[in-house]
Amino acid sequence: MELGYFSMPSHPPERGLKAGHDWDLQTLRWLDELGFTEAWIGEHHTAPWEPHPAPDLLVAQALLQTKRLRIGPGGFLLPYHHPAELANRVAMLDHLSEGRLMFGVAASGLPSDWAMFNVDGMSGQNREMTREALDIILRLWSEEKTFEHHGKYWNVTKPDTMFGFLKPHIKPLQQPHPPIGVAGLSKNSDTLKMAGEHGFLPLSLNLNPAYVGTHWQAVEEGAKRTGRKPHRRDWRMVREVFVAETDEQAHKLSVGGMMGRMMREYFLPLLGNFGFLEYLKHDPSVPDSDVTPEYCAEHNWLIGSPATVADKLDKVYRDVGGFGSLLVFGFDYSENPEAWHNSLRLLAQEVAPRIKHLTPT
Repeated sequence: MELGYFSMPSHPPERGLKAGHDWDLQTLRWLDELGFTEAWIGEHHTAPWEPHPAPDLLVAQALLQTKRLRIGPGGFLLPYHHPAELANRVAMLDHLSEGRLMFGVAASGLPSDWAMFNVDGMSGQNREMTREALDIILRLWSEEKTFEHHGKYWNVTKPDTMFGFLKPHIKPLQQPHPPIGVAGLSKNSDTLKMAGEHGFLPLSLNLNPAYVGTHWQAVEEGAKRTGRKPHRRDWRMVREVFVAETDEQAHKLSVGGMMGRMMREYFLPLLGNFGFLEYLKHDPSVPDSDVTPEYCAEHNWLIGSPATVADKLDKVYRDVGGFGSLLVFGFDYSENPEAWHNSLRLLAQEVAPRIKHLTPT
């Protein structure tokens, strides 16, 4: 099993934008030093707890400050970008990365972002736009010499050579393109069906394993549409993780630290407004009011000593049938950086050896 990182990025609203950005850079340097294999950076526009609107700015800086870590947006919100412009920007970033770039895409799920960009997410317009934009980007990166796309949301032309020397020429370093990842949240996720359909990397966000298990079914369903065979080693699982020397310390530093505060003040209320708290329950009869950071720490989070976390991770792995990478859900511990660095270190150096037998095909 590989170890990676998924950063929203998340910061408390009082944190300055530059200070939050600097914390994310520090964390990415730690990940590189500790041997983590990859990190994904989110994009949002109207969430003070998720304040980064341009993940490629962070990715570009992080690539200069790391040596081995593969990094990418996780993902670009495709409804809010012109696909031709984004295709060129991502291709250029791939060259700057010297092949370490990953390309995460997403449809956007915040109603406040939909409102800012005048996208009708309630009707599924955001998902339609995502599919169309991604199709255009892949065509622009292909060997197709020229084309005209007249779509529902965009008109794009890949022109022939003009005046003997002007022509589309920007393509990714990695051929045919950087690894593409898509994240899914809901049960039987349509987004993950798209991942299976196209052979993209599926990322399952941090839900109760009982619901996450349906995500692989969605990947397989999508793969059948195109005759593909998906591999569980490509499946990324996002989880809240906090490792300390003892279970008691880990509980105090997670539930009683920024992890608990972010969940209490932002993430759990957000999921509640979307009707998604059921995805965190180990039993449907649990009242929504009982889904607290303390509840999540008991039923969903991977927190505790290295031995405890290894046991919990082994159970999640077996409950869902196996996956290839654990992505640590990122939090802002800039007020207690030693605790977060120690958690990442213990995961890499003490937990990883205990789970090396978890290797899906």
